[in-house]
Amino acid sequence: MIDIFGMTLDELQAALAPYKVQKFRAKQIAQWMYQRGARDFAAMTNLSKQLRETLSADLVIGRPKIKDRLDSQDGHTTKFLLEYADGTAVETVLMRQPYGNSICVSTQAGCNMGCAFCASTLHGMARDLSKGEILAQAVTIEDMLREEEAGAKVDTMVIMGSGEPLMNYDNVIAFLRLIHEDYTLGMGYRNITLSTSGIVPNMLRLAEEGMPISLSVSLHAPNQELRSQLMPINRKYPLVDVIAAAKNYADKTKRRVTYEYILIDHLNDGEEQARELTALMKGQLASVNLIPINPVVERNLMRPSKARIDWFEKYLMDHHVNVTVRREMGVDIQAACGQLRNKHLKD
Repeated sequence: MIDIFGMTLDELQAALAPYKVQKFRAKQIAQWMYQRGARDFAAMTNLSKQLRETLSADLVIGRPKIKDRLDSQDGHTTKFLLEYADGTAVETVLMRQPYGNSICVSTQAGCNMGCAFCASTLHGMARDLSKGEILAQAVTIEDMLREEEAGAKVDTMVIMGSGEPLMNYDNVIAFLRLIHEDYTLGMGYRNITLSTSGIVPNMLRLAEEGMPISLSVSLHAPNQELRSQLMPINRKYPLVDVIAAAKNYADKTKRRVTYEYILIDHLNDGEEQARELTALMKGQLASVNLIPINPVVERNLMRPSKARIDWFEKYLMDHHVNVTVRREMGVDIQAACGQLRNKHLKD
């Protein structure tokens, strides 16, 4: 059986060619799969019964099953654990924001970056996800919204789930082009944010792709020594090179870069770090997103007090740094990256 979910229109036309199907049928099938939630050919009522039966004998629409679902008490966040045909499980999250529905997708099953503050790395990385497997996360949430919240849809997307997107570069770029197509979700590039821990060569490649997505860089420390302590990848791609690649991206795309900065109590939230971070931001088309650390049982890193968080934010503001503090969502349902998958692996 050939899995057609995740195929582009050209790939789908090639897969259908042996069946002497008119070319326009490929777009109809794509729309059924990607826009109308069809999981088999039987649902595709604008195809003849004979064609549906013929295609069903050889082709399959591979969709992950929902292994677990958690809804936050405030109704703003829903987290899914999805399981693919080979048993690989990944997380995807729906966040109902004031400006619309945003989803967070994973690009790898697990992660091997080894960041000290992240749950995704605890079990390492199982494998990369294909473009279709990443798209399936978004389509699953679109299906849920269509069924449960009539008229609602996915408006924006952040590629900030498990995995390092730029270590799965080719599949992620193919996914971005696919989700932009009018026969899938038709998502505008400017509604997409990709987060990276700083894979410098692929940050430079991304700037040349002609896709004006927003780039978010996981910074988390304002100097080489502390960042290397928190993020081992910093030893391979030093902070100075990461900053240069981010500046290049902003210059090439004219898009403001966001630096994510996890606040960890008495580790990176002091006056010295605030001063270094301010200096680092000077002259950049950039903003800083402060993220009070999400508690992860396996990590002994604590969240700063509200007073320390407020002080750090005010210091940056007073020194003319564009700064926000991330709105906390889904704490009661383990919405931090990798937590639900880790629970599944333990169980």
